[in-house]
Amino acid sequence: MSIAVTTWSLEQTSPADRLPAAAPDADGDVRIVRAEVPSPEFSRFLYASVGGDIRWTDRLGWTYARWREDLERPGVETWVAYDRGTPAGYMQLEGQDEGVVEIVYFGLIPAFRGRRIGGHLLSYGVARAWDLADRWPGRAPTKRVWLHTCSKDGEHAMDNYLRRGFRLFDTKVEEEPDVTTPGPWPGAQVG
Repeated sequence: MSIAVTTWSLEQTSPADRLPAAAPDADGDVRIVRAEVPSPEFSRFLYASVGGDIRWTDRLGWTYARWREDLERPGVETWVAYDRGTPAGYMQLEGQDEGVVEIVYFGLIPAFRGRRIGGHLLSYGVARAWDLADRWPGRAPTKRVWLHTCSKDGEHAMDNYLRRGFRLFDTKVEEEPDVTTPGPWPGAQVG
């Protein structure tokens, strides 16, 4: 079986496009920290925990070496949101040619959704995309930040991107295999 999946591509072309989000609920202590040491184990944990209920499957078959190779590329950064010391979500940035930065992955672990952490993480992460060249000598200053989201992503994803100042520049609909939602690990209960 297959399903129709709509993919939307969005962009910002100036730091002035960025619209900050309100701070998360006051009952938590949310901090956003760059994971500076490449860790395939931690990155796979984030990927599976955030995407397990929304069919993120493309990286689940990656080997340890493939994860390490991805994380060690110049201009790749992982920014992690923590709520009172517990990982709540993450954003992976990828510096590309000619001052382009892609937000490759972004999302929250299900238990942390709906608490205004996502808008805060996205705002913070987009600011880090715009100043990526400051941390990577020799990279061109950022001229464009872009991402894609799809109809399989969380129900609030598109709205969050639009509220942070992203503009739609492309839409595609493709048939994809209808895969079982894997959860954060095989056999886990999600929700």
